[in-house]
Amino acid sequence: MIISCSEIASYFIWLAHETGSFVSNLKLQKLVYYAQSWHLALHDAPLFSEDFEAWVHGPVIPELYQKYKSFGWQPIAEDAKLSLPKETQEFLNEVADEYFACDAYELEQMTHFEAPWNTARLGYRSDMPCNEIIKKDWMKEYYRSRVKED
Repeated sequence: MIISCSEIASYFIWLAHETGSFVSNLKLQKLVYYAQSWHLALHDAPLFSEDFEAWVHGPVIPELYQKYKSFGWQPIAEDAKLSLPKETQEFLNEVADEYFACDAYELEQMTHFEAPWNTARLGYRSDMPCNEIIKKDWMKEYYRSRVKED
């Protein structure tokens, strides 16, 4: 089954509604990024095919950003449907256990200290727009090295 980044985003939106949590577009992007990163590291395969770009505020999938940009910094108020296989939901629950309690700014700061985003932004000032792709191989290698540490 091919999963899209939108289906992963919907899961995190659903989880936010279920738990009474706040998920903005910025936070959602980071949650989806960490889901992809850890899936690459642990399962040696992408969770979905879309690529992240190294934007000023961290990793972003442009189509996902466009879908939710009308919410601005506010919580995403959208009915989310669950259509993911059980094992994918279990994996996303593990990602949520690690990252869901962090706010958007904390998650943004975390990505700024990690190699994949920084590698994609080489040569760019911190406030300079950038749409360089964060390569899946960089994500896999970086987070795989963190698996061994944890």
